[in-house]
Amino acid sequence: MKFRFGSLLKLIIAIVLLIGLACSSTKFASNMPMEDRFKAAIELLEKGDFLRAKNQFTILVLNYPGTHIADKAQFYLAESYFGLKEFILAAAEYQKLVRNYPQSEFVDDSQYKVGLSYYELSPGYALDQNYTQIAVVEFQRFLEEFPTSDLRPKVEEMMSTARYKLAKKEFKSASLYNRSGNYRAAFIYYDEFLKTYYDTEFAEEALFRKGECQLQIEKWEDAIITFEEFAKKYPESRFIQLTYENLDILRNKIATNGK
Repeated sequence: MKFRFGSLLKLIIAIVLLIGLACSSTKFASNMPMEDRFKAAIELLEKGDFLRAKNQFTILVLNYPGTHIADKAQFYLAESYFGLKEFILAAAEYQKLVRNYPQSEFVDDSQYKVGLSYYELSPGYALDQNYTQIAVVEFQRFLEEFPTSDLRPKVEEMMSTARYKLAKKEFKSASLYNRSGNYRAAFIYYDEFLKTYYDTEFAEEALFRKGECQLQIEKWEDAIITFEEFAKKYPESRFIQLTYENLDILRNKIATNGK
């Protein structure tokens, strides 16, 4: 009796699967009208079935260029890749929309998503930041090309987050040279850091450390300029007392010719 029941259960499961496959093949028949396929693909996307949605949007993109749904199919194809976490491919598809459909209602969304796709690939700050740098470039492109977009605040927030990560990596690299006593290399790193990341939370300490490095490598007059700039810019800093002490040391060195 158990054997018969088990066999019957297997048969029922097989029939259900066959019916499902039949329905699926019917739903996406090769001669399915464009509008019906698009609607069905959207439903798949909304359900989180990104793989099947991707396949259907690919068919639409390839077979119906120049139609009124072409840009929409392109955008949702990119969204499908994004949902699958295939971010490189997603970025490429978003870029196709920006390039091929500049008048599309989705063009600003797509440019934002190009940057976001690369940001999703961004690792921790200590690792290679190539993808983070690309994300910043793409976010900056958005801000320049879509200054009135409703997405601007979100893009500015994401760009700030990405720049923070880049700034932290550069600051830590400079600090590593500084701690190891390689003051000349540290000075170069701090100086370059301040040209790019002057508006980040690391800028205060970077400017102070730059002055310290200049003192160590006997660029005394330059160090005075740096510390005076620091005192003017950060009068409430935790480094302000050391800044005034360093200024006294430097002025004395110059007055006594380094003695």
